[in-house]
Amino acid sequence: MPRSKKTSKSVNEERSMKKAKTESKQTKKTKKTPKSFKQAYHDSREKVWDRKRARVKLHHSFRRSYHEDYQRPLQAPGLVAHSNSTMKIIFKNWKLFLLLTIFIVVCNVIFVGIMSQDTYEAVQQSLDESYAALKEGGVMGHFAKSGMLLLSTVTTGGLTKGMTEVQMVFVIFFTAVTWLVTIYYLRHLLAGNKPKFRDGIFNALSPLMSSLCILALIYVHALPIIICTIIYSSAVQTGFLSTPLYAFLFWLFCGLLGLLSFYLLPVSITALVAISVPGMYPMTAIHAATDLLQGRRTKMIIRVVFLVLYLAVLWVVVMLPLMWLDLVLKENFEIFEGVPFAPLCLQIMTTFSIIYATSYIYLYYRRMLDDTN
Repeated sequence: MPRSKKTSKSVNEERSMKKAKTESKQTKKTKKTPKSFKQAYHDSREKVWDRKRARVKLHHSFRRSYHEDYQRPLQAPGLVAHSNSTMKIIFKNWKLFLLLTIFIVVCNVIFVGIMSQDTYEAVQQSLDESYAALKEGGVMGHFAKSGMLLLSTVTTGGLTKGMTEVQMVFVIFFTAVTWLVTIYYLRHLLAGNKPKFRDGIFNALSPLMSSLCILALIYVHALPIIICTIIYSSAVQTGFLSTPLYAFLFWLFCGLLGLLSFYLLPVSITALVAISVPGMYPMTAIHAATDLLQGRRTKMIIRVVFLVLYLAVLWVVVMLPLMWLDLVLKENFEIFEGVPFAPLCLQIMTTFSIIYATSYIYLYYRRMLDDTN
């Protein structure tokens, strides 16, 4: 049979298809035309504003802010209940945190050294000279003396007295290690896992440099309080506060600086928890902490103040009997002379306080993070 001729319609369709294919090939070969500077600037600006619109921003203008607009309730346990739950989770996993405490204490003894026994005995001798009447008081006299010794050791910087710059760097480093490893353990424990001691030591230190950056930010935020302390010591030595007007102006100035630090420090402390997530950058952690604390800053400040009071009571309850025992043993048995029992107990208690404070803040951070509001 003779081959049928193609109609003009089918021929036109084939030609259009071939033309479309050739045009698509040419467009693939040709490079994309670069955007103009104005268009690129506009696109980058839109990306920045898209990120800013996603953040929680309150009171960023001079317009009136209403309480209903920024009210963010938080379902969290009370102060005492939260403190007890933190202590409960530490003692429930006591083997894990005991190994961490021993590791940090040993590292501090090797690289930093514990409080010098000579320093401790110097503080003790000064108390003997000032409070000689307490020796005649028997057991109550020993308790009063041990309490004064504990207060003098902590408040006069006996724990860090005589440290070089290298030793202070090691102290900051081991504090950051304790913070990160504790958060690593808690994150895995709350997820239902059973982390091992070596997992925290080898896997939790990836955000160490970012954490040191946040620690530097905490120092910057605490500068107003440090400035107030320096000015106060100078004012006391020069008698500047003897005039009522000058004293009023001074305390007003210090109060404003203290409020500035209390406003800034919750963000940096929360950012120190957020930075523990692997791959988190410092500025991203700061922005996340700022958004998380919008409308909850006062609650965070109250929690931190209660944490300080709770640790102060804990130090009195734990360290006072131990220092009393140290005084009794050294007065009745010569074999205990020169044994740094009290400085070692102070080092262990300091490490435990860091672990407890980290757990306390991290558990409250998780409460804020998991809250629907």
